[in-house]
Amino acid sequence: MTGIKGSDVFFSDMEIEIGDILLKKMRRVCEAAGIGRIDMEKKLVAIKLHFGEYGNLSFLRPNYAKVLADLVREKGGIPFLTDCNTLYAGCRKNAVEHLDTAYANGFSPLTTGCQILIGDGLKGSDETLVPINGEYVREAKIGRAVAEADVIISLSHFKCHELTGVGGAVKNLGMGCASRRGKMEQHSEEKPLVDEGRCRGCRECLKACAHGAISFPDKKAVIDYGTCVGCGRCISACRFDAVCAGPDSSKDLLSMKMAEYAAAAVLGKPNFHVSVVCDVSPLCDCYGGNSPPIIPDVGIFASFDPVALDSACARLSAAQKPIGRKVRGKDIFADVNEGTDWRTALEHAERIGLGTTSYNLIEMK
Repeated sequence: MTGIKGSDVFFSDMEIEIGDILLKKMRRVCEAAGIGRIDMEKKLVAIKLHFGEYGNLSFLRPNYAKVLADLVREKGGIPFLTDCNTLYAGCRKNAVEHLDTAYANGFSPLTTGCQILIGDGLKGSDETLVPINGEYVREAKIGRAVAEADVIISLSHFKCHELTGVGGAVKNLGMGCASRRGKMEQHSEEKPLVDEGRCRGCRECLKACAHGAISFPDKKAVIDYGTCVGCGRCISACRFDAVCAGPDSSKDLLSMKMAEYAAAAVLGKPNFHVSVVCDVSPLCDCYGGNSPPIIPDVGIFASFDPVALDSACARLSAAQKPIGRKVRGKDIFADVNEGTDWRTALEHAERIGLGTTSYNLIEMK
């Protein structure tokens, strides 16, 4: 997509020379991309990121967040780190456990230079309804702390995702800024099926389900579709491929709803986006563990356009030589998570005016 009229995306690889450090490189990329043009004087600036599930080691280190917090303070802004509570079982489903996890993973005012607020409150119900009249979403349920921020800066760890193909800026904004009810709305069309012949009755899917939607009446998993929200955690939890997406489920619909939520998260306010393509794991950082990277580290990207940013990250990542695997499909993301297409969210985001999939890549040292 380089050479085509599009949004500017600034990029630097992860290589450093003696005397330089990667964090200074990140700062230079952000400054070149124009973060200093945003009026932050006395503004509350939300730095939206992922604190990592406890046990996962592929999330972005707090040092990256501090670079952005320092830049905001230098511009007279009041930064805070934020994420919203999760829909699934884990250690970030309420604000208390979420903060405990953030602290355990190294995020604190001491390490990042700013406070931490959980965007949708104690139990994930503190939300603001944002009318967008989208094709699939009429009113987005956005975490109140995000919705009331004056400026949004997203800091994303770019990696694979089992439902949307990749997780980058659009997912960080769309799914990550949604309250628990907003997450349910995005996932609601995705309902898994159980292959009884493959089910071993190990109950790993039950442990992964936050809603008690799975039972074992005859030592085989049975899903209560009235309770199931379609988050897909049981699919990845099953070691025996007994749980899979049903024929009526639509990863594409989830991706398009997510794009509309991303548009709602930044609606009417200045926004800027940074992605770091390193430790690109097969699954998202929401799991309490991570597999080795599937490609070499690529670099640091920054742009005012989250769609162009994701497009650049995906294409440069797909161009890398895979580590320890052969690509059988059209690209490594579809190969790692079969049935996904990362283009769906970005193309829909472009249609609704969130950004453009075309980009001008401006490489820096």
